[in-house]
This record gives sequence, structure tokens and C-alpha cells, in this order.
Amino acid sequence: MTPPGRTTTLSRLSRTLRRGAVILGCAAGLVSLTAPVSLADTAGPDPPGVAELRSDLEDILDDPALTGATSGLMVHSRTEGDTLYAQDADTALVPASNAKLFTGAAALDVLGPEYRFRTSVVAEREPDDDGVLDTDLHLVGTGDPTVTPAAYADLAEDVADAGVHTVTGDLVADDTWFDDERLAPDWEAGDEPFAYAAQISALTVATDDDRNDTGVTEVRVTPGASPGAPVEVDVGVASGYVEVENIARTGAPGRESSLEVTRAHGTNTIEVRGMLPVDAGPVTRLRTVDEPTDLAAHVLAEALDDAGVQIEGETGRASAPPAAVELAQRDSAPLGELMIPLMKFSNNAHAEILVKTLGRIGTGVGSWEAGLDQLHASIRSLDVDTQALDLTDGSGLSRSNELTAEVLIDLFAGVPHQEWYEIWFESLPVAGEEDPLVGGTLRNRMVDTVAAGTVHAKTGTLTGVSALSGYVTGAEGEELVFSVLNNGHAGPAPTHVQDAIAVRLAEFDREATAAAPARAPGTRSQQHPVAPGSGMVECSWDRSC
Repeated sequence: MTPPGRTTTLSRLSRTLRRGAVILGCAAGLVSLTAPVSLADTAGPDPPGVAELRSDLEDILDDPALTGATSGLMVHSRTEGDTLYAQDADTALVPASNAKLFTGAAALDVLGPEYRFRTSVVAEREPDDDGVLDTDLHLVGTGDPTVTPAAYADLAEDVADAGVHTVTGDLVADDTWFDDERLAPDWEAGDEPFAYAAQISALTVATDDDRNDTGVTEVRVTPGASPGAPVEVDVGVASGYVEVENIARTGAPGRESSLEVTRAHGTNTIEVRGMLPVDAGPVTRLRTVDEPTDLAAHVLAEALDDAGVQIEGETGRASAPPAAVELAQRDSAPLGELMIPLMKFSNNAHAEILVKTLGRIGTGVGSWEAGLDQLHASIRSLDVDTQALDLTDGSGLSRSNELTAEVLIDLFAGVPHQEWYEIWFESLPVAGEEDPLVGGTLRNRMVDTVAAGTVHAKTGTLTGVSALSGYVTGAEGEELVFSVLNNGHAGPAPTHVQDAIAVRLAEFDREATAAAPARAPGTRSQQHPVAPGSGMVECSWDRSC
């Protein structure tokens, strides 16, 4: 699909003239900046397709799932330059992971698509001719969220190839590229064990090469041989780093599992409780570790041992010497490629790492405060009015984040003029696309509808908070941008309502009315059931998509 924004010269001229009319009207006090703006404001009655669209959107929003909720919705035509619909579009709402739209844009704007994270192993001096390094060995990180155990093994092999066989000193991890604040201040304490709330560090370990979940370990629980037997627990890459408290038992066949895997606050103890039926298959859970830096050093220490490099000292943390000999180094893939796991899988740790990187590159301080200042400044440079944007983290996990549907539409209008726009656009999840690296958090939504393959949008889900914002092409090729922010609903996320809106926009024809009769409220949304998963978090967070 060609990214929206590649309009013809005539379309651009038409859009410019309409915008000029709106601006003149505002200057004369005739048009409210927060009121919906349509062709009716400048060119007489609405075309029949616009009037019907508005009626249908009203019907869709009149869904029982939104009882008691506040919903901000805005639909804008990039082709024609008019606002087709707006409801509470200027109301500040919690965006959940729609915040990542701003984080990704700011990262591409400030760092550039070619930016790479570097991880290196350094020492004060070269090893002697016998392969003895008579000093400490330092692992230095700059926030790379993609360093897998295999990548640490490659670094260890490079150290051995550099002639090091024995280190008389310590293995020292240097994570000072960022500050030592691991969790955003207003994240909920109950989220701490779960992968979406991983601690943020300049040194960490990624689970794999695709999703790049970082700061976590994969806990695999298998039933015992018979009912009553303890379950078997494998903590994956964190074996030897975390403790395991296993009081879970194997249950009778056919029983419903009550297995719980968690980690107590401030500890590195994985707790496994409950019951797993004997006839159940292995259960895998991603759980966070305390101090990702120390896990990274642990993984490298084991890799060095496997590579034949003996560390005689301990493993610890400290700054590397300012003038050091580089023995091994690894650069990440460019940021343009890393946008895929960030946006497709709504990876919170990646977003927070980018925020702290913005602070470090922009001010020399790798903190949330410095990074968010840089983020807001970048978004302002894209001609977005940030008065309606208040972000306190980069991922959207914080419930103190607030923004409006209108400011999201402004962002969608500002980014197509940037050189990195196509990278940003292609990183968005695509409705109904089965490949996780394409469909992402939308792979199970809007399947077999006209919206499949044409809706490129970012999801967002927390308990009582849900969002979908992005691009869709109408039936006659008209390029539309939309933002739906739902707050305060009960039960699972109202994804069926959001999907119904997106499908209706994909059907939109400005000059034609639909052949079907008007639909009763809720009917259309019932055609698109809630996607698999809990409906309380992003589906990628519980691996249901």
C-alpha cells in the first residue's frame, strides 16, 4: 500500500485552498477551532456519503459496551482537507499505547532512521602475550534492546579472538548511559512482574530476534509425571540468576489450571503457585527480572566461560575507564528496522529506552525527564500543538498520560512531510494481516472485511482504556486519518466498536450512499467480535497475537 500523503499536485492545491478558507474563517471569528470542519463549512451541503457516514458513526458509538465511557473520535480527510466527524475530539483522555505514535516519531526525527545502539566489551589495556588480561573487563551498554543471549555469545567469542583467555580482575557492567531509575514513577506496582512493565536499563537481554522483549526471562512450567507431583520450572536465560520458589502441583487430568507465575517486588525470586493438570502442555510466561544490567553481566559471564575465557574475579557494576581498549563490539540494526518490534508489538521497554536515549543524545542525561522534554520539543517541530499533549512516559503504560484525538490527527498531518515518514507508516500494525511482523496487534482484527490490509493503525489497551488511531483508504481511494480514544468502559476493550468504525471508513464513498438500509445501533459492531486475548492489555503483551 502506498503511504497516505502521496497526493497529486491538484489534490494538494485543493487541500491548501480549503485550509486557507478555514484559517480565514477562524481569523474572522466564524469557525471554532474545536468544532468539526467539513465541506459544509465552505461549499454548501455535505455530499450524501458524508452525511451517511456521520449517521453511521453515531450509530456505532451508541454501543452498550461504551455505556458510561467517554469516547473521543475524529475523522479527517487528507485528500480533501476536511474534517468528516468529531466527537469529544478536544477532550483530554488516557491514550494507552497510542502514546508510542509520538515516541516513534520523535525518535526518528531526533535520532534518525540510521541510529544504532552500541554494546561493547573494553579493558584498560590489551592482554599480554599469554592471553592474560591483568585488569577488569567492562561490558558497556547504550540501551540496545535487541542483544539476545546469542549476541552475548558472539561478544564473548570476539573477546577470546582478541587474545583474552584469563581475566584476573572482575567483569564489570557499565550501564551509566542511562540514569538508575528503572521504573517510571507512576507505573502501577502490581504490573511489576509482567513483561510490559520491564525495568529500563542501558544493559539488558532480549528474548529473541523478532519481538525483542527485553528485561524479562521466559519461564516454562511443565506438569509433573502424576497428580500431586511438583510441576517442573525452567527459568530460561535467567537460570542461575533468579531464585525459584515452586509450590505449584500437578492436578488431575481435565481440571482447569490455576497456575500463577509472579515475582515479588524488590526480589529476584520467581514464584510459581497453583495447579497445572497432568494432561496440560507446557505453559510459558514472560516475567521481568530485577536489575536487567546484572542479568546481562550474568549472561555474558556464562558466554565467556563457554568461549574459554576465565574470569577470576567477581561480577559487578561500575563505570568503564574513560580511555579503554575495545576488545569486542556489537551495533544494533538501524532504528528504522527497530521500529517494527516497537510499533507492531507495542513494546513498552523499547519506547522507554528511546525516551531515555533522546535525553542522553539531546542533553547528556539519559532520564525520563530529559527525554520527554526532547520528545515534546520534537513533536512541536512537526507543527503539532503540544498543549493538548501531556506524556509522562514513552510507552503509554502510565495512566497520567493525556492527549486528545485532535492532537493525534495533527500528528498524522505533520509526519508525511518528513523524510522518515514511510518508515513510520510501515511500522504501524496492519488490519487482518496474518504475518505478526506485518499485522502486529491488528493481525486478528478486521479479518475478511474491506478494512483488512488497508487500515494501518496503532492500538492501545489498558484496563478501562482503549484506542485505535491511524490511516485508512476509503472505497474510492480517499485518504483518511482517524483517532478513537475510549476511556472509562467496563469489561474488555471495545475493539469491536473501533473495528466497526475502521470498516465503515474503508467503505466510505463521499458521493454515494450505501445500498444497505440504515443499521440499528450496535448491529455493525456485533459483526466484528472481540479479538482473542484478555481485552485488558495489548494482545502482544500476553502473546495472544
